[in-house]
Amino acid sequence: MASLAQRTSTLVQRRTEATRSAAADRDRETATEEDEARRGEEEDDEGGDSKETRLTLMEEVLLLGLKDREVICKSDAPTGDVLLDEALKHIKETQPPETVQSWIELLSGETWNPLKLHYQLRNVRERLAKNLVEKGVLTTEKQNFLLFDMTTHPLTNSIIKQRLIKKVQDSVLEKWVNDPHRMDKRVLALILLAHSSDVLENAFAPLQDDQYDLGMKRVHSLLELEPEKESTKPNSNELMWAVVAAFTK
Repeated sequence: MASLAQRTSTLVQRRTEATRSAAADRDRETATEEDEARRGEEEDDEGGDSKETRLTLMEEVLLLGLKDREVICKSDAPTGDVLLDEALKHIKETQPPETVQSWIELLSGETWNPLKLHYQLRNVRERLAKNLVEKGVLTTEKQNFLLFDMTTHPLTNSIIKQRLIKKVQDSVLEKWVNDPHRMDKRVLALILLAHSSDVLENAFAPLQDDQYDLGMKRVHSLLELEPEKESTKPNSNELMWAVVAAFTK
């Protein structure tokens, strides 16, 4: 009897282990099938995106958050600068607001929309030259070119120009701070806009070769900054960086 009971117990134990083993095999097969199905779905998704650039999650978040800045006039009080006041008048009276890039195109006349040509600031170079004449920096002369006379504005006060050149040179040499947010904002804007206008070379031309190379290297480090990123830093001038982005893109 004891032997029969022992054999019966052993048989039950074997059947139980066999049942457990079969169940485990079924679970593994199910998991394997699910993994294969999941991989198949992922491959299908990849195949669907193969014709487009695939983005990471953070890139998608950044892409969703990007927006162009609009210029809104916070104050229309006269500044004393005729050109600036004229620009502010256009900005104040325009609804809906335009972006910085759009205003640069409109005010400079670089727009293909004939209905918006009235935004262009007329004779900007001549008006700026007249301002410098009034301040004693330039003078006015007439030069004869065969069939017509042309008004020119030669430099009459070289000290002011040399002082300006020295300020630009010092900002990237002796007074270089290696941080755009610690630089004088007016000087920083001057350097970036002068470069965009192809006149920065005039300030660096008198330098020795080693100083010239160092100065231009530091200017390029400023040009390589990401305006969108810089505009979010503390104490930054958001509008200035928006203008930089428009000129350097």
